[in-house]
Amino acid sequence: MRQVTLLKITVGVVLFLIIALGVYVLASPLPPADVPLSSRVFDVNGKLIASLYSQENRVEAALTDMAAHFRDAVVAIEDSRFYEHFGVDPIAIARATYRNLKAGRVVEGGSTITQQLAKNLYLTPERTFERKLRELLLTLKLEARYSKEQILRMYLNAIYFGHGAYGAEVASQTYFGKSVRDLTLAESALLAGVLRVPGRYSPYIDPSAALERREVVLNRMAELGYITPEEAEAANREPLRLVGLKERAGRAPYFVDYVVQQLEERYEADVLRKGGLNIYTTLDLNMQSAAEEAFLQGLPVSFRDARGVTQPQGALVALDPTNGAIRAFIGGRDFSETQLNRALAPRQPGSAFKPFVYLAAIENGYTAVSTLVCEPIALPVTGQPPWTPTDYGNEDYHWRPLTLREALRISDNVVSARLNYELGPAKGIATAHNLGIRSKLAPHLSSVLGTNEITLLEMAAAFAPFANGGKRVEPLAILRVENRFGQVLEEHRPNVQKAADERATYIISSILQDVTKPGGTASVVGRTVERPVAGKTGTSLGNAWFVGYTPDLVAAVYVGNDEPARDIFGTGGGLAAPIFANFMKTALQDKPVREFTRPAGIAEVEICSESGLLATQWCPQESVYNEVFIQGTQPWQPCNIHTPWSNWQIPWPFSLPEPEQPSTETPIETPITESDHLEPAPE
Repeated sequence: MRQVTLLKITVGVVLFLIIALGVYVLASPLPPADVPLSSRVFDVNGKLIASLYSQENRVEAALTDMAAHFRDAVVAIEDSRFYEHFGVDPIAIARATYRNLKAGRVVEGGSTITQQLAKNLYLTPERTFERKLRELLLTLKLEARYSKEQILRMYLNAIYFGHGAYGAEVASQTYFGKSVRDLTLAESALLAGVLRVPGRYSPYIDPSAALERREVVLNRMAELGYITPEEAEAANREPLRLVGLKERAGRAPYFVDYVVQQLEERYEADVLRKGGLNIYTTLDLNMQSAAEEAFLQGLPVSFRDARGVTQPQGALVALDPTNGAIRAFIGGRDFSETQLNRALAPRQPGSAFKPFVYLAAIENGYTAVSTLVCEPIALPVTGQPPWTPTDYGNEDYHWRPLTLREALRISDNVVSARLNYELGPAKGIATAHNLGIRSKLAPHLSSVLGTNEITLLEMAAAFAPFANGGKRVEPLAILRVENRFGQVLEEHRPNVQKAADERATYIISSILQDVTKPGGTASVVGRTVERPVAGKTGTSLGNAWFVGYTPDLVAAVYVGNDEPARDIFGTGGGLAAPIFANFMKTALQDKPVREFTRPAGIAEVEICSESGLLATQWCPQESVYNEVFIQGTQPWQPCNIHTPWSNWQIPWPFSLPEPEQPSTETPIETPITESDHLEPAPE
């Protein structure tokens, strides 16, 4: 009897709460929407970089003035049960929860169109229980006050589509130069796909991602019966046609876009532009100015492509090797001309990848004086003809043994390929991943020549361990985000972890310093920077790279065409290295000159270059140089080529040397000029 009474009381309480909630929803008015306030982005010194839009570029449009395909596309991809639920969709929430748990990350959201409208109009970005409760109540209020058509109209006129475009009409003009009523099926699907994360799916920023997203929308529309599979397939074949952006960019626009792209993963797009956030970043505007000046002065102008974009393009990323903080960031010549961020676009780095393989070799028992012969070699490839690598330049081979130091200094392809074969390609790939490369890398024999595609930002971060003693750094762009009231919403610390033997990275740095000296593939760097500096050139079809560093700063520079098949007729040493050099000279002009720190456990001995063994008093002075080793791996034998007896002329006891014949010709002395001191051809 008591259980029945308790059950009745519980049911009564629940019914009372439901009735009270219903009365509240129906009786209380909706609150006024928050007053828009621009969000601001600051550099590491507190200087303003950019203000995100607070003035809304918006034109209201009736639902009947929007293409039917566009309305259907938005509902299909954003809230397929929009016309069936009451503002909150338990089925979508359950489905999203299951898929997110299965994927181990957030791959799908459960918010309805009504919930998104409530968040955009009324709520701040804090992720709290109170905020979620307010969102629920506001969602129910909207559903109680307005019809589905009215809610959809308000949503499509309020939502942010990227590039300052609020609402469907302005977005259609921004992307396609036409009214939203005139959109084709393909254009409608692309515009609907942008909504989820404009910084990721905008066709101005990443055309490939936008087209992939368009296909997802079209397939979803076909699945729900809005269009036929044949219509989806035909629309998916349509090429991308954009009207082009007209606005002029502000300071560091590619970096600001990169920051916004990260924040859009955690905040609604409207909150970023109207929520009054203060975003504090790692960028140094002084270094950014130095980078922009060196970049624009050093980038050649060759032609305009079919889209009217000046080519070649390029990118530059600089970061602090001690903590990964991004100090300068350029993604292209002119943001108003093209928003494709080349600092984040994967490209083949060419021989700039070689240091990872050479580091793996040093960590696996090789030394800087280990030799491999540069001569024709046929390396076996499973299921394919043998691979026969050759060197870059006038000669395919050097036809002699090369030490690892010399091979990396002159960027020899044959010795590098032979080394990768002896090590096994997987070791070089593993080393690259350990140092910070996140892209998927295939362990092919040719991977040592940089045939895998990697982003410029990854390469800059992965070279930091050579500068800092073997510690991997995660690129860091955002320090903290505050709301309009100064409350900290998020804060980020450097992520630094041990990744390689500091003795091995010191040896690679010693070799890479030779790259920037006379005889190396980037001697212009040493002449210009005038302080200890190291780096590596890289050249592939349509791509020229230089990645280098000092103890204070690491930077990566890329020059190339957006269509890699078209050659740039230049090398990393000739195109990218001068930009790096001029940037470094200006960026570090107020910093004291520092040497690379030598770790404990390094042995430095005099080596004879002809034998690779310990130099003796009988070795010619020009053959003697200092070499560094991990303690215990240095040679202990003295030179066996130059000995007390090596210069003795002892005739064979059974024969006498033939008498020297007097010369009848007058020797010709050729004066040596500066131009005769040619440096080896770059890779």
